[in-house]
Formats: sequence, C-alpha cells, structure tokens
Amino acid sequence: MKYGIYPGGRAGATCSRESDPRRVGELVDELTGGGPFVLREYVHFLGTRPDPAVVASIGAAGELDGLTMPDDWYVRDGRELDLVVSYLPAEADLPGWLGFLDRVIERYADITRYLQVTLEPNFPIPLIDGSSPGVLEALIAGLPHARRALDERGHDTVRIGFSVAEPAEWLGGDAAFWQRLAGADLSVVDYVGLGLYPDAFGPPVPVEGVRAMTEHALRHLREHSLVVAGIPAGTPIHVCENGSPSLPGRDQAASLEAMLAVVHEQAAALNITLYELFGLRDADTAGGEPVGALGLVTDEYQRKPAFDLYRRIVRVR
Repeated sequence: MKYGIYPGGRAGATCSRESDPRRVGELVDELTGGGPFVLREYVHFLGTRPDPAVVASIGAAGELDGLTMPDDWYVRDGRELDLVVSYLPAEADLPGWLGFLDRVIERYADITRYLQVTLEPNFPIPLIDGSSPGVLEALIAGLPHARRALDERGHDTVRIGFSVAEPAEWLGGDAAFWQRLAGADLSVVDYVGLGLYPDAFGPPVPVEGVRAMTEHALRHLREHSLVVAGIPAGTPIHVCENGSPSLPGRDQAASLEAMLAVVHEQAAALNITLYELFGLRDADTAGGEPVGALGLVTDEYQRKPAFDLYRRIVRVR
C-alpha cells in the first residue's frame, strides 16, 4: 500500500496562516525518510465569473500558478501528486467546467499521477461539491473528458477517479447518487476515493467504536455502493482523506492508529491501494473546531504525538 498526505494548511475556509514551504519539505522528509510518498492537493472551479469573496474565503486565487510546493518537488524522490479538481460554481456550468479541466491538465499533467474529478459529489454540504448545481453532470461528463484530454497530450499513465464520503447513513442517504451513476459510462474510472472521518465532527468516539465505523465505511463502499454503480471489484479504493482532530477529550493518535489498523486489515480483501492523511498541518489550532485541528503538527509546525505514529507506519511500509 502507498501512503500520502495533504501538505497544505487549509481546510475549506479555515486557514490561520500561509504555508511555509521550507517547513513542509522538512516534515515530509522526516515522515518518509526520503522515500516514496503521495501528496494530495486541490484546485477549484468556481464558475466562469466567480465571486471574489468566495475565491478569497477558500484561498483559490492563483491555484493554476502553483500549489503548496514548487512543481519539481512533487516528482522528486519517488513522490507522486494526487490532484483534486473540485467543482463549486454557484450555477451549473458544464462548458466552463470542462474548459477548466483542460486548463488544469495543461498546467499540471506533467507532474500528476492521480487526477480526481470532483470532490465528494455525494455530500451536499457548503463548500463541498455535492452542494453544487449540476455536480452529477460535471462528474459524469468530466471523467471521460479528462481521460481524452490527458491521452491527447500523451499522459496516458495518469490515473483518473473521483471521491465520495461514506457511508450513506452519515449523509442522510445517497442512494440516488449511486443509482444515477449506474446508468453512466464509468469505464475510464481507475480508482474511487473515500473521505473517511468517523470521529472527527461529532461527539468523541471510543477506539472500538472508531474501528467499527471505519470497517463499516470501507465495506459499505466496496460491497454496496460500488456494486450499485457497476464499478468492478478490480477498481482500487483510495482512502484519499482520513483524519481525527486533536481536541480536549480526544486522543488523535489512538484514533488514527485504530483507523489505519482497519485499513491494513481490509486492504487485500477490499482492494485498498492508497492511504492519504488529512493533513500535515492544522488549519487553525487555536480555533477549537475539529476542522482546524486535523493536522499532525500545529499551525506553527509543532509536532503532535500523531506525527510520530504516522512516521513509524510510513517508514515500515
């Protein structure tokens, strides 16, 4: 199994300070010992005339100019870039979206290994793609469009997929989403990503509860949702986002250890090939909210106990 992380310091609209590339590089090297690693990054389509306030709130300005680190960093020392193209327009805009995919591919395909088309389109909450008008059409049309654009430019080794939040009962039900995909051509899908936060945004959960919720999410995706959509068992699952906050009354390291143990136990049976943590740095350590405290280090890059845990796991491989 491959491992990775989101190296930035933003979670949606939450970000207390800009990233420090020098510290990011040092910490990633410390996690990996200089070995192979996957780095997850995000760019956002906000429509052809995006609201400047929304652009500023999620830090989307200049995303086609550069990511957290310089381009060449993502392909040195066995690193691979997992690039998410998020769909967040205020109004449905399929032509604008497909044009944006072309621009992203033109800009970043040379350094990209995995290209994710939309972010959790089954999850209808603000600043997540499932809340956006026309998101299903954007996903269904965007996947083959991205494949053609990549192939035309000679990037046939870039893997294409999409991600979802699971399981359905956490979301109020997403049966209609999977049934709609069942009628689509998904032959270009190389992987399906899972956003997994079983104990992050509700009351604290005992470790055994975290284990049970993690296994249920993984099995529900493989054994129910993907079956409904007609996505075969040979299509890998990527745990593309996983996290637990470091807040009073919570043991971040124990929760992450429990979730990772389940992922490892189920990897062969469920065809899980990649695990990525969200994320390296807190978005806002002092804010007191779960979304701001998911990092392995604080927003001032001070290590938490979970940093050492993940370093041990990554280096064992």
